Amino acid sequence: MEETNCAIVPIIIPSLEPDERLTALVQKLTEAGLSPVILLDDGSGEAYRERFEVCRDQYGCILLRHAVNLGKGRALKDAFNYCLNTWPNLAGCVTADSDGQHSPDCIRNVRDALLKEPDHLILGVRDFNAPGVPSKNRIGNQITCRVCSAVCGVKVSDTQTGLRAIPAAFMRDLMTVEGERFEFETRMLIEAKGKYPIREVPIETIYDSKENHTSHFNPLRDSLRIYRIFGAALLRYIVSSLGSGVIDVFLFWLMCRLLRGKLASYVIIATVVARVASASCNYALNYSLVFHSKAGKAKSAVRYCILAICQMSLSAVIVALLVSWLPVHISELWVKLPVDFVLFFFSYMIQREFVYKK
Repeated sequence: MEETNCAIVPIIIPSLEPDERLTALVQKLTEAGLSPVILLDDGSGEAYRERFEVCRDQYGCILLRHAVNLGKGRALKDAFNYCLNTWPNLAGCVTADSDGQHSPDCIRNVRDALLKEPDHLILGVRDFNAPGVPSKNRIGNQITCRVCSAVCGVKVSDTQTGLRAIPAAFMRDLMTVEGERFEFETRMLIEAKGKYPIREVPIETIYDSKENHTSHFNPLRDSLRIYRIFGAALLRYIVSSLGSGVIDVFLFWLMCRLLRGKLASYVIIATVVARVASASCNYALNYSLVFHSKAGKAKSAVRYCILAICQMSLSAVIVALLVSWLPVHISELWVKLPVDFVLFFFSYMIQREFVYKK
């Protein structure tokens, strides 16, 4: 067993209905001195039992089993639980796929990177521009990376890599993170933000031919699970903004009704009262429910006010300029709507990265 400073870094391989590449990988890991190796049979059934038992009996793997298929996320959590309860000197773990895409040298490099930076999440990232990479994989990864960066602020070059080195403390945190299937790996990246720096290690890009390569990733079902994570983040922000807008309109109407005929400046007063109340509500919702902020409330409130003033000023200036420059007359409302729509999403990113960031 290889150890560095007596720290244990087990190799976790979740697997569902594996072929001969699992046995070949385990054999290579054993020959390379990379251990302990933990296999988790995710409900493969009797037809695959012998293959797992060969890995256990012949190559010394630790074998864990699910009676039924529960998904990759659940398999990883159960393996994390086993590791955390078994080794007091656990430095972390390396997760790898069973389909031959990760070589022992790449697994070793990722493991060594964790031992050098034990508080980092290490990602073994593939080169999607390498020859032989299917175009659907390359395009799909590019889209997911850009969406992940724009919506969640997590900038990585390979969101779905299965080769990762995870610190022991982060393994413990991940035990309660949502996600039972492939979407768990995306949630892992989001959960790491602001807690565990992400380090990328280039790895060999291995793809079999289309005829031989098998994957249990369902492009439609599992992609929907992953994008639902991104959609939920934006949806919370949109709902918070819409709710605050309703409060603004309602209070403006109510104040106008109460003050009309009593004060000459009732419209201005109604506007200010409604905007202050709705902005306070929006700030509170975004702080607790949208961005789950840990920043100081006073500091984030000041930043929020600055952003709100800047956003309102930009909207007014841009709309005024466009109305005056357009060659044909267009209602100010139809100019304002697209401008505010764009500023709305810029505001989301600024709030995430500046206003509510600790």
